[in-house]
Amino acid sequence: MPLTPLIPHVAPPVWPAGIRQGRFAATIVQNTPELVEDPGAQAEMAKCRVALLGIPDDTGVEMNLGRPGAKGGPAALRAALAKYGVAIPADEAEGGEPAYPRVFDVGDITLGRDIHETHDRVTEATLAILERGLFPIAIGGGHDLTFAFVRGVARAFGTMTGLYIDAHLDVRPEVGSGMPFRALMEGGFARGLTCIGMNALANTREHAEYFTSRGGRIYSSDGPIPREVGALLSADAGPGPAPPAFVSLDMDAFDASASPGVSAVNPSGLLPREVERLIRSAGRNAAVRCFDIMELNPRFDPVGRTARLAAHMFLTFLRGLRERESGAEGGR
Repeated sequence: MPLTPLIPHVAPPVWPAGIRQGRFAATIVQNTPELVEDPGAQAEMAKCRVALLGIPDDTGVEMNLGRPGAKGGPAALRAALAKYGVAIPADEAEGGEPAYPRVFDVGDITLGRDIHETHDRVTEATLAILERGLFPIAIGGGHDLTFAFVRGVARAFGTMTGLYIDAHLDVRPEVGSGMPFRALMEGGFARGLTCIGMNALANTREHAEYFTSRGGRIYSSDGPIPREVGALLSADAGPGPAPPAFVSLDMDAFDASASPGVSAVNPSGLLPREVERLIRSAGRNAAVRCFDIMELNPRFDPVGRTARLAAHMFLTFLRGLRERESGAEGGR
């Protein structure tokens, strides 16, 4: 059942039954048809800072001949989150404030008749999330969905800068999962992008030259990886505040030993610990206006290893966001 009174084009989220108290997932407010008529649930939703948006679509992956299955990414991430607790040291919850921001799960995008209609629905839902004053986090799904997601944020805040952690530059001219960052730049929605973790053996010279010609920066997977995002996001900003920014995590940036459940397996990728530092830094940075995790493919993740890693990165970002709100380390 679509939940149009709150967010357009979404169906209720599906979570595993019997989530135990003490698990992080037990604190998440779910967008159900009953929510709009339940004052208690409405009060809990009002406490939420973050919106979780599932985008269960891998049409773009199939168009680019990748391994299908990423449409199951949102469900896999929820199942992994249902098993996570969040034991936080006392000094990280000063004054009795929650150590993590409250999350409102708005549900999953209902797909359109084709990839373009689905993209339009993602953009409209993202704008509606922002209008409710929530910080949007999307879970996919093919990486083309980052285009639709960031486009919505850019329509609210203006042209964005950003960085993405990915084995691929994803600047193909044709429609599909390899299109998002070229489409964002050529549509005027983003500029001055940074790709971290590019595998030189999985990209063409033509794509690298195109990306750098548009002011893009590349940190390949065989070199040093930055620890903080602030300098990367504000490198071209000049004096004054950094422009609004996005951060996108493609699960194929990780080494296959840690992340086998992806659309394009990476035999020589990044390690979780070095990415974790970047994701927490992104959460802390006041310029970052949205975050997504894409290409989680449970079809190739039989024991849920990749889903657990994705859930860990989701919680890591929330931890950084809480530090931002508490003034621990915000801004540039």
